[in-house]
Amino acid sequence: MCAIEAGKRSRRVLVLERADRIGKKILISGGGRCNFTNLHTGPDNFLSANPHFAKSALARYTAADFVRLVEKHGIPYHEKKLGQLFCDRAASDITSMLETECRDAGVEILLNAKVSEVHKDGSQQNDPFTVQTEDAIYSAPRLVVATGGLSIAKIGATSFGYDLARQFELDIQPPRAALVPLVFSEKDRKRWCDLAGVSTEVIVSTRTAKGTTKQAFRENMLFTHRGLSGPAILQISSYLENNASESIYLDLAPERNLIGELQSRSSRDQGSWNALLREILPRRFADRWLQANPLAGNSDRNLADAEHQLHAWKAKPEATEGYGKAEVTAGGVDTNELSAKTMESRRVPGLFFIGEVVDVTGQLGGFNFQWAWASGFCAGQAV
Repeated sequence: MCAIEAGKRSRRVLVLERADRIGKKILISGGGRCNFTNLHTGPDNFLSANPHFAKSALARYTAADFVRLVEKHGIPYHEKKLGQLFCDRAASDITSMLETECRDAGVEILLNAKVSEVHKDGSQQNDPFTVQTEDAIYSAPRLVVATGGLSIAKIGATSFGYDLARQFELDIQPPRAALVPLVFSEKDRKRWCDLAGVSTEVIVSTRTAKGTTKQAFRENMLFTHRGLSGPAILQISSYLENNASESIYLDLAPERNLIGELQSRSSRDQGSWNALLREILPRRFADRWLQANPLAGNSDRNLADAEHQLHAWKAKPEATEGYGKAEVTAGGVDTNELSAKTMESRRVPGLFFIGEVVDVTGQLGGFNFQWAWASGFCAGQAV
């Protein structure tokens, strides 16, 4: 996106792509359909040490702008839910579109270009950067770093962007896995993880020390062989401090008044309670829940306690599944180091950082792609 915009402005642009093809992360995203943006994109959908930083870029290049580009290329798409837009055919429609736009803008793309060394010859705006690959040396007055984070090393993710920022003495917010499944303790794995594959709708939240809700998401949760996943869990994972060692709270019966529902039935005994839970939860999960949390009696207090447990299951993950399973990397180049309008380094003239390598992390649902397009657009307007 940055290369396209720079090329449109008659800049001579070379993309050094480390992989053997462009957009590998695009190609595997959204189950191969690429959730390329979200209609409801706003600053509140992003996590950063500076929550205001992304506002400028998101306003200058919106989801509607990217949709217009998709429609210009005749790519069929659909809204799945919650504003999430997916390709009807395949994610390769998006990479083909970007390649076509690059070609039309006169951009050169060099594949299998592994950079071994970078330095800047001086400290002035137009002093060139020298970039050395295994096969050649390149020089340019502007250098844009769009190298992503540490997530999914099997498709080429490395720490290159962070290492380069540190080389130029830029501050880094500590990187961590985000949008990532959670791992239970051994005790909880034994209790729950043979339910792998069972999914149910929940409201998942984190709480302050005083018990008030900090962050909450309502979507599906999925049991895995090691813990929990699914959209709700991936969402909340980005907001867990200390690499997922804090508790999460799961409402397993969102907006259901269970005692009220029991009162409308002929009885309030164990059998009625069990039957109700099997209507609300998947059968295997309901049976396991009842085994772990048997009803102590049918008094109002017993039923209230049982309902409270169902609305506020406290789970404490042991860890996350790490960068191998994480969809994105939170943290990155400190936004205080960059111009919010251009993405240029405040300390190193001509050096730009865009996309996931920056400390701006979107929620699940196309927001990280929109940040990539928007930050790339802004840098492309300035290089």
